[in-house]
Amino acid sequence: MIAYRHFYGPFQVWRDDATTARNFAAHEHLLHFYIASAAVYGVGTIIAMAALYVMFRTIGRGVALFAVFARLLYAVMWFIFLIDLFGALRIMKGGTYLRAFEPDRQQALAGLQIASGWDAYYIGLTFYALGAVLFSYLFFKSRYVPRVLAVFGILSSLFEGLCGFAYLADRNFGAIVSVNWYEMPVFLFEVVICIWLLVRGLRPQGANKMV
Repeated sequence: MIAYRHFYGPFQVWRDDATTARNFAAHEHLLHFYIASAAVYGVGTIIAMAALYVMFRTIGRGVALFAVFARLLYAVMWFIFLIDLFGALRIMKGGTYLRAFEPDRQQALAGLQIASGWDAYYIGLTFYALGAVLFSYLFFKSRYVPRVLAVFGILSSLFEGLCGFAYLADRNFGAIVSVNWYEMPVFLFEVVICIWLLVRGLRPQGANKMV
């Protein structure tokens, strides 16, 4: 999210992907830095997915497997999004196979590539939210974290998934509702979860009372 805010968001123009592509071409080095950071994030998502499955396979194996599958689909869509960014940049830079196209047409093609990437991302975001709901439910069931925190994770994930679906239904949704509004709650939930587990470990709530 930090990389998006500093190296992608400033050059993005909602409802005008062609202009966004032109901005990226003018700041190519920043876009490459964003793509590299986003690729690291994608790998981290896969690692976290595996860790969560190991954590919850004894709590609810079927639910954990379905959550992993949803997160895996998100990871695939995330990397498709990054590939489309590379494709848009390649089109804007031109090449021997693009000499037949005028600059305006190249810009339009690059914008189409970016739009395609965003469609893939929001499809993936819907699956990410589904996986987050299921993992939050497993946190609730396991009592590894306070249940009120797990409920917050469920609600914020549902909200994120609905917003992702709304974008697919209306391409202008991203210009109406900021990405921070529906991704920040889930981001905060996951940060708090990480801190809690680092401090407390995998110790169910109320375990001390039962000893």
